[in-house]
Amino acid sequence: MALKTVTDVSFDEDVLKSDKPVLVHFWAEWSGPCRQIAPSLEAIAAEHGDQIEIVKLNIDQNPKTAARYRDLPIPVLNVYQCGRVVKTIVGTKPKAGTIRSRVARARADLIKALGADRAAPPS
Repeated sequence: MALKTVTDVSFDEDVLKSDKPVLVHFWAEWSGPCRQIAPSLEAIAAEHGDQIEIVKLNIDQNPKTAARYRDLPIPVLNVYQCGRVVKTIVGTKPKAGTIRSRVARARADLIKALGADRAAPPS
C-alpha cells in the first residue's frame, strides 16, 4: 500500500485537522535511511489504517512545512493528534515490529492524555 503524500498546501487539512492520529514521515529521495524505512511504514498503514493515518512529506518539495516541523535529521516520524506533535521517532528502525511498538506506545499515550473515547478506534 502506497502512503498518501501530503504537501505544504494539504498539511494543515490532512494532518493537523485529522480526526485520528497521523504519523508523518518526513523524508527525502536522496536519503537511504528514508527509503529503507518506507516498506515498514507501508505495511503498518495496510494493517492499521483504520486506527492511524500514515502519510509522507518530501522535505525538498515542501520546504515551508519541513522548516516548520523538522528540526531533527531525517528520517523523522512525527505522530500528530489534535493538531500537535505527541511523539517523535528519529532515525532508521527498519523492522516493522519496532515501528509498530513505538506507534502503539504513542497511541497508548494518546488514550491516557485524551481519554479513551477520543483516541479509541471505532468498534
